Amino acid sequence: MIKEYIEAKYGFKVHTAYIAEVKRESGLPIYDAPNAVEELKQPGKHPMAEKVEAIKDALKHFEIWNKREENENEIKNI
Repeated sequence: MIKEYIEAKYGFKVHTAYIAEVKRESGLPIYDAPNAVEELKQPGKHPMAEKVEAIKDALKHFEIWNKREENENEIKNI
């Protein structure tokens, strides 16, 4: 869903690891992959700024980013 949106709108593909990294850095929930390994064979690469912005745009499009902001506001009000 997110990958398809980015490819259609921006014309490039993003790896699911990049999406997970942006979600993790933004404090959004991510789920453990059933095929995850304990230790990576190669260190992960960080997405370019262009791809980070595209991922954030997709998260906003699907209203995932908005939920993050709502949660932050709820925490501040406590």
